[in-house]
Amino acid sequence: MPDPFKFELVSPERLLVSGDVEQVLVPGAEGDMTVLARHAPVLTTLRPGVLDIGLPGGKRQRFFIRGGFAEVNPAGLTVLAETAIDLDELRADQLAQAIKDAEEDVADCAGEARDRAQTKLDHLRQVQAALHL
Repeated sequence: MPDPFKFELVSPERLLVSGDVEQVLVPGAEGDMTVLARHAPVLTTLRPGVLDIGLPGGKRQRFFIRGGFAEVNPAGLTVLAETAIDLDELRADQLAQAIKDAEEDVADCAGEARDRAQTKLDHLRQVQAALHL
């Protein structure tokens, strides 16, 4: 059983996770990395993917993350994600409908509104690809 260490997952909206964890699989820009207690200090950007948190007692918590940074230091691991979605709250049919709605928004918009709609559509497709749905 790995030693616990401090972990925080923060999105622009709120603090999503804060506490002791046993390990975290981080989708870094250069590839996935597993962080355990006493990991060497590192700072990396994040790529879209699944952040897999190993909690004490063998429980797991998973988030789709997109954009941001992860920092490992002697105090623990902090992930600052531009987007973080708890996978326990995500259903495949809801995601498919959201993609369909976003595709319609892209087709109906122009200019800056279209750019925002396209960014949202791209984000939703990344979630779908990361989860193999």
